[in-house]
Amino acid sequence: MDKRPLGKTGIDVGAIAFGCWRFGGVDVATARERIETALECGMTLVDTADVYGLDNDCPWGGAEDLLGRVFADAPALRDRIVLATKGGIHLGPAHQGRDGLGVPYESGPAWITHACEQSLRRLNTDVIDLYQIHRPDLLEHPASTAAALNSLVAAGKVKHIGVSNYSAAQVAALRAYLDVPLQTVQPEFSVSHLDPIDDGVFDQAMQFGLTPLAWSPLGGGSVLSAAGLLGDTLDELASTHNTSRTGVALAFVLAHPAGVIPIVGTGKPERIREAAAAVDVHLTKAECYRLISSAGRHLP
Repeated sequence: MDKRPLGKTGIDVGAIAFGCWRFGGVDVATARERIETALECGMTLVDTADVYGLDNDCPWGGAEDLLGRVFADAPALRDRIVLATKGGIHLGPAHQGRDGLGVPYESGPAWITHACEQSLRRLNTDVIDLYQIHRPDLLEHPASTAAALNSLVAAGKVKHIGVSNYSAAQVAALRAYLDVPLQTVQPEFSVSHLDPIDDGVFDQAMQFGLTPLAWSPLGGGSVLSAAGLLGDTLDELASTHNTSRTGVALAFVLAHPAGVIPIVGTGKPERIREAAAAVDVHLTKAECYRLISSAGRHLP
């Protein structure tokens, strides 16, 4: 698989990353097969979070804990991946929202330090390669969040830092207080969710050399079931490039000049391989614009 730089870390990772959103609720052997398949396909960046696993009826930290047990079962796997995780969601009985997951977001020094230390323990590792604030805490000064991240790097618990679901303005505010460089941003991006190309997130990433990691690059499955003009365009391009809708949708994400790395979260080895094949699908600029237009975005 082609490689892409992870910010300005000097680390190159596979152009597609493996995500652990649905990683949980299975035994260690099954989980290990998923990681090994991803690595065989060149997906060297593995992205998880302390909140992942709840959708699989696992307890808090379930995905991290399972990944840590995979590392215990096959220690050599840890050295073959760039390990990314996220913290900053605070879930507890006193913080339930109407949707059941509720959560206020917490990125103050005490909570972020605690969250990172718990992630290290669950992941069965001494250091996290990329630690990301999962969502912006609207009631925390960016200087406070920056202090937490600075301290984690200084303590050797974290090598590099990033953010997820931050606006361009929130990234700018945080960067102003960081002693260490921000390396990545993680927005939602797919042919059915085009916000980062309009809201300044990708422009800022190119300005400062940040690598965008795109979550839900298949629109949570909505791209694969799209009807109407978008569905027709996806099918036509899939036929033209001898691939599937998955291949076209991921190739679209890969085509952006910001060097976007889509995070694929499927649990089926055959789907992991299908996703990895998207690196060999090269859409023209005209084809990408067709997809954007077919998705309903007005082109000036």
